[in-house]
Amino acid sequence: MKTKNISIRAFIGAENFEVSRSFYRDLGFEEVVLFPNMSFFKTQEGLGFYLQDAYVKDWVDNTMLFLEVENVATCWKDLLALDLPTKYKNVRLTPIRHNDWGSECFLHDPSGVLWHFGEFSKP
Repeated sequence: MKTKNISIRAFIGAENFEVSRSFYRDLGFEEVVLFPNMSFFKTQEGLGFYLQDAYVKDWVDNTMLFLEVENVATCWKDLLALDLPTKYKNVRLTPIRHNDWGSECFLHDPSGVLWHFGEFSKP
């Protein structure tokens, strides 16, 4: 491709659209409502994804997103402070794992979408 790329945005589903919208706002994303059944959620840096009022269990159960963060330890502390597993059914946090390429922690959203928050090792 010779075109200049600007962003890449995934589409994810939600078992309960209203619960997922609330979850992602609590996680710190800004919501832009596009349609009654779809919103765009973005970070302060403009990175984002589309959340749809659509649920196919096999699709959602196999959806994973990787968000590269500057410091995974700080991200982990921020995630813990939000106490999302107490506020939302089915939300799970998995502590930091160290790999040969870097480190990451994990968060399952209320529908089962798996988020990887990772930091790549510096050379």
